[in-house]
Amino acid sequence: MTHYEMIFKLFFALILGFFIGLDRQLKHKPLGMKTSMIISVASCLITIVSIQSFLTYATPTFRNMDPMRLTAQIVSGVGFLGAGVILRRTNDVISGLTSAALIWSASGLGIAVGVGLYLEATFAVILFILSVNVLPFIVKRFGPKRLREREIAVQIIMNPNSKMTELLQSIEGKTTSLAGNMSKDLTVRKMRIQDIENGQQKINLVLSAPEDEYTTEIYYMFKKIDDVIGVKIERL
Repeated sequence: MTHYEMIFKLFFALILGFFIGLDRQLKHKPLGMKTSMIISVASCLITIVSIQSFLTYATPTFRNMDPMRLTAQIVSGVGFLGAGVILRRTNDVISGLTSAALIWSASGLGIAVGVGLYLEATFAVILFILSVNVLPFIVKRFGPKRLREREIAVQIIMNPNSKMTELLQSIEGKTTSLAGNMSKDLTVRKMRIQDIENGQQKINLVLSAPEDEYTTEIYYMFKKIDDVIGVKIERL
């Protein structure tokens, strides 16, 4: 392997890492272009070092060297970086899994380029972009209705009363006793009820709602319900 070929490999790995990072940065995710490019180039460099070390130092009498030994450590080592972008919010929602997977994938691209599999690495980048952007859009557009729903966390403070069952029925559109204009497309996924000061109740809900329904509309739906003192809503 000549010096020019090694430099080309490093530059090609940088380009592929750039596309992975660009996709994440356009979506304001933790993994950006700089991180992705560094991971891809570093993985390529370590792979080149591993292969060249075998070719340089291995002899017919001393061949107890594995050219992929350093490369194998990349896969496990990059896992620590991936764990750093996985976040757990206060509402028990896990985020960053896709970014963590792409960090691991960027190292795989660097390894592939370091070995010399240029066409395979390029095709892998195309598949990564399709997997993250195009295919989920197609599935959501033409797939089951539940794939076009999003989750919303709602926190409600209510006066002391015994209308919680009616509240839940109103949310799911089974009754109009509390709110006549409540959306019928809301579904309760999780619920937690807690007594707070002054005898009031705090209800934490995770709802499924259509993607085309504005969060503000859901907020005002709850504000209009009798005995509701305060509403806090967050799109997950």
